[in-house]
Formats: sequence, structure tokens, C-alpha cells
Amino acid sequence: MTEPQGIKDLVVLAACKDGEYAMRGILSRERSLGIRPIVADYYVHPEHDCGVFKEAHSFLRPFCRTHRHALVLLDWEGSGQEKRLTASQMEQNIAERLQSSGWAVEQVTAIAICPELEAWAWSDSPQVDAVLGWTNRLPSLRSWLSDPARAFLFPGQVKPARPKEALNAALRELRRPRSSSLYRELAENVSLARCADPAFAKLRRVLRDLFGATSSQT
Repeated sequence: MTEPQGIKDLVVLAACKDGEYAMRGILSRERSLGIRPIVADYYVHPEHDCGVFKEAHSFLRPFCRTHRHALVLLDWEGSGQEKRLTASQMEQNIAERLQSSGWAVEQVTAIAICPELEAWAWSDSPQVDAVLGWTNRLPSLRSWLSDPARAFLFPGQVKPARPKEALNAALRELRRPRSSSLYRELAENVSLARCADPAFAKLRRVLRDLFGATSSQT
């Protein structure tokens, strides 16, 4: 069966503009991901994480005829499912409903980030400091986060347990307004290989499986 002309590689459904901009930044780094250039469309669900969990299958149903693959991105925390499902169970639930709405099993991926998107912002890369505007500032960002008065980062931790609160506090300290463009800037500049978050590792693996190139650079 011949594939229709003009069909696109990927449709992305995110729970917020921050997630959309992060995905735009990530997918712009083909060499770092080890993928070929892809054509993607991006959408944000108006009801955010709860809406994505409950309605991703109906929202994305029309796109199974216009796109080869679908990617759903949401936070575990704030989804309304925290007391009922783990992040992996949420992903499976969403994927199964996408399949029942017309997508093939190999076409769909759901990523539930635990606890939230900001977990992807924190790594030991110096580019985090640079993007936020903390370079050459004393104390260092990690020392500031580790201060007992704040207790965002504890010994042995790579990222704060409360990543969104930590990011918002750092931005307030810098008197920098929070914006979705910051998430894209972080995604475009921070080393992808140094993000240890399991949901991000799944995203990288899926993207390489679907759109893999012959060589990569991290």
C-alpha cells in the first residue's frame, strides 16, 4: 500500500508550552540524538496534564492518517493519576488508548516525566548555569541549591527532588522571568548525554529507533 504524499514524520502532543518548546529544542539536535532530520508538528492540550492523560487518543485520532508517529509528553505530577498509577502505567494506558483509536502499536510513544518536565533541566553540565545566567556567580548554582536554608539538592543527588521549585527559585534569585523559551534554550544547549532522567533516556532510545541516523555526536 502506497503511503499518502505529504505525510509527516511525527506529531507531538504536550501538556504545556514549556513541554512543546523543550521538544522543539531537543528535536533540533539531530546529530546529538543520532537521528535524521524529521518533520514534526506540535500541539499543546488546553487542559494540560489531566487533558493529555484523558484525551490524547481522541485529540490525536485525526493525525494517524497524516503522520507516521505520535509522541505524547506529560508530567506524572499534576496529571491527577499520582495516587492511582505509576508513570510507566500512565504511559501504557495512554499508548493502549492511542492504539484503540487507530494508531498502530509501533507508531505511538507516551512519555510521563516523574515528577515533572523540569527534571530534564537539571544535569551536571555547566551549560545549565550558562543558560540560566549563573556563570561566574558565587556561590555556584549547585552550592546555592545545596544550602540547608533551601535544601533543594542533597549530597549524592544529580538533580533536585523538587525540580520545578528549584528552577523557579533560581530564576527568582536571578530576577529572571520564567518563560517557555528558557526550556527550548536549555534543550538546545545542555548536553543530552548528561541527562540521567529515565523518561529522557526512553525518549532518546525511541527517537533513535524510529529516526536513527548512521552516525551520532553527543
